[in-house]
Amino acid sequence: MKKYFVFIVNFIVLYGLFQIVSGLVLTSLYNPMIGTHQETDFGKSFIPFLSMLLIATLSYLVSQKIGRNVFQNDTEPHPDK
Repeated sequence: MKKYFVFIVNFIVLYGLFQIVSGLVLTSLYNPMIGTHQETDFGKSFIPFLSMLLIATLSYLVSQKIGRNVFQNDTEPHPDK
């Protein structure tokens, strides 16, 4: 259960950071063309799925690394026992 908690926290943090950074980049690169009609395509991009897959993979790897280092002490017997 602890590893799951670490995974979820990492996923939320990485997803939030990704959203903030991508929003900053897209906002800074936006160049409005006033006077022309622009058509947008919603839902026709595969990039959100790939970004979520990358974030989930990174969260899994981080939780495994943290879980191995931090939670390993819970299963090891104490030397005085």
